[in-house]
Amino acid sequence: MENKSTLKKALKPIHLWGLAVGLVISGEYFGWNLGWDAAGTIGFLMSTLIVTVLYICFVFSFTELTASIPHAGGPFAFAYKAFGPYGGLIAGYATFIEFVFAPPAIAFSLGSYVHFLLAGIPVMYTAVGCYVLFTLINLLGIKESAIFNLIITVLAVIELLVFMGLVAPSFEMKNFTADPMPHGITGIFAALPFAIWLFLGIEGVAMVAEEVKDPNKNIPKGYLMGIGTLIFLALGVMILTGGIGDWHLLSKIDYPLPEAIGLVMGKTNQLTTIFAGIGLFGLIASFHGLIIGYSRQIFALSRSGFLPKIFSNVNARFRTPHWALILGGVIGLISLFTGTTLIVITISALGAVVMYSISMISLLKLKKDKNFQSSFKTPFYPWFPIVALILSLVCIVAIIYYNVMLSGIFFAGLLIAFLLLKLSGTKNISLDNDVDINHA
Repeated sequence: MENKSTLKKALKPIHLWGLAVGLVISGEYFGWNLGWDAAGTIGFLMSTLIVTVLYICFVFSFTELTASIPHAGGPFAFAYKAFGPYGGLIAGYATFIEFVFAPPAIAFSLGSYVHFLLAGIPVMYTAVGCYVLFTLINLLGIKESAIFNLIITVLAVIELLVFMGLVAPSFEMKNFTADPMPHGITGIFAALPFAIWLFLGIEGVAMVAEEVKDPNKNIPKGYLMGIGTLIFLALGVMILTGGIGDWHLLSKIDYPLPEAIGLVMGKTNQLTTIFAGIGLFGLIASFHGLIIGYSRQIFALSRSGFLPKIFSNVNARFRTPHWALILGGVIGLISLFTGTTLIVITISALGAVVMYSISMISLLKLKKDKNFQSSFKTPFYPWFPIVALILSLVCIVAIIYYNVMLSGIFFAGLLIAFLLLKLSGTKNISLDNDVDINHA
């Protein structure tokens, strides 16, 4: 009889590629364009190049951690191994914030896309409906969820390639370089959260590590294929879109790509409507993937004693963490009614870079342990994790500087979590998994 807290191993590299790209690909469909408002086209391109270097260094370093410690808690497990319960709390809290607050932003955009197609359907109706529908899909099983995610992700990638093909003939460098940095150098730093949004979520692959067949070989393959795909798509979509006309018209909306097609081909053109319709694939892929990510993080935190044990229960039939899925969905639905796209992207990005920082510090510490082994070695170690750490810290400072109140709320929540752990003690806290750092 299977343990009620045991997950099913079913995932292969192609599923991991689909999850890695699917988790992130909505970032190419919306959200990034808010960076133009903060920095202009050239300023935001600089922000994106900085963040691209961060993610290249981070993913190679994070892959070593994930391959050596395949745990549903992902970053939480890495920091726990390195620094004990309090290190695990920092990483777990930051990851929880990142993954729970990213889906509401996508839900808003899904609602906006549907409203663009069918003006009679309110944005919030679609957003709430998506939470209910995709939580139910995730309850059916990880392999079924991953296959669904893979199909949607492939369609989303194809659509972005078609989009680039359609707008490329209309690209003019004079449009892309018009008003290139309206806020000067400071705009580059103000736009960092929106550059992070282009890649945010790829680390979610770590949270299905316990459900991967032969994780030592398959996790690195999935991660590396994923980051390569995302870099190409992010730079291609951003640069080509910025050169088709007045980019200011696209810098404050939740559906920039169908609007861009409308500028090129005319809003009454049938292709514009078709593109907006299939544009939902990219948003659905990320929304669905992030639900997988936050449910596994809640599951792992519960199993280790940071959250009530009920959230680590696994459905007897489908082997999915049903109560964790429901909790994450309820929190997301509440946040739908309390924020805007800009707010939830910013707080999600802050959670991400805090988690990146503690993960890189954890790798640097764990590598000093002679028992730490992995089939995948970080290239150019220790420079990759050091560069990722430095750039993550730069992003943290920039986000705090330009978003003082939101950052205050984020760190107040972390302080409360620390105090609760201090009061309750750590005697009931454990990683609660059979995986050791020298399992490889």
